[in-house]
Amino acid sequence: MLRGLYTAASGMIAQQRKTDLLANNLSNADTPGYKTDQSSIRSFPKMLLSYMDKNGTTGEVVKSVGSLATGVYMQETLPLFKQGDLKETGNRTDLAILDQASPQGSLFFRIDDDNGHEAYTRNGNFTVNPEGYLTTASGHYVLDENGGRIQTGGTDFSVDAAGAVTENGRYAGTIGLAYAQNPAQLEKTGDGLYTLANNGALPAAGQNGFQIKQGCLESSNVDETKTMTDMMSAYRSFEANQKVLQAYDASLGKAVNDVGKV
Repeated sequence: MLRGLYTAASGMIAQQRKTDLLANNLSNADTPGYKTDQSSIRSFPKMLLSYMDKNGTTGEVVKSVGSLATGVYMQETLPLFKQGDLKETGNRTDLAILDQASPQGSLFFRIDDDNGHEAYTRNGNFTVNPEGYLTTASGHYVLDENGGRIQTGGTDFSVDAAGAVTENGRYAGTIGLAYAQNPAQLEKTGDGLYTLANNGALPAAGQNGFQIKQGCLESSNVDETKTMTDMMSAYRSFEANQKVLQAYDASLGKAVNDVGKV
């Protein structure tokens, strides 16, 4: 009976974690460049039960009783790197990547993470700091194609489709883009940034198949309707496991209080 308690409890924990993940997606539905997280719930390996005789051995011939499920768990969470819709803002420091040739991989802005390593983001809600450098909203420097910082001098600059930045006719650099053939290898680090394990670096993006859109932001790719539906489904699953747990608890109570008196 206790195995049933553990199985129901594992289902509740998995659905609670899924609900937390979906709630975080909903809270970031308006965050530029945010990529919705997806979860995968897996079952633990099944146990194969065998018959044991009164001596505690299986005997010469093993008699199989059958398999026993041991619960479920959330195996991993992976972002969905699907292109979000572009929204025009009119702000010259806002940039968006229109990726037209990477059905498997994804393109990212190259960012200095302040620790001497590169980070990556799809959130092009940039600004210019007091020193005239292009940065993210949290102050991380935007890098050019050679890994250097981009100094625009002010907000009155232009960016063409290839990412070349000019300010009053002066070339200030080209927006650095990186290409991830397998975006699932990236890890979220906060502020909309991603990094590779062991401080690795992604290769630079090619010159074809994408456009930089100035005055636009990429919207979050969270599907709010689907997310709300998934949250309701997760809640119902949590509730079902909770009722199973309560039924086991009631049965144990009867065993202790009523059967135990006999």
